[in-house]
Amino acid sequence: MTPLLVLATALAGGVGAVLRVVVDGAVGAVVARRAASRGRPSWPWGIAFVNVSGSFLLGVVTGLAGTSAVDAATALVLGTGLLGGYTTFSTASVDALRLLLAGRRGAALADALGVLAVALAAAAAGVALGAGVGAAV
Repeated sequence: MTPLLVLATALAGGVGAVLRVVVDGAVGAVVARRAASRGRPSWPWGIAFVNVSGSFLLGVVTGLAGTSAVDAATALVLGTGLLGGYTTFSTASVDALRLLLAGRRGAALADALGVLAVALAAAAAGVALGAGVGAAV
């Protein structure tokens, strides 16, 4: 791995982390307003959206790379850098823990298992899409 590739991956990771904060904040604000207007507790939809969309996009990159439509260096920068910085297992885990500590056991379980299941399905759909597009190119 060249120093330029390491630098590009690190910079992409920083961009991904900033995108995560922006997307989580935007989605979270909308959800919090809607929950408050209904008098219901909020759900951590922001990070769930980040992790599901990031899993889908990483699947697309992986599918494209598997057909050689995207070279290994580009896949590394986009997958490991950008999408690695964008997605976050740790924040998703803390969100589930916060629900648990708030006495919302069912919500915590649904969050932890639901996001995992949907993210896996999104990744599979992304791989299929990326492989299909890559094969057509």
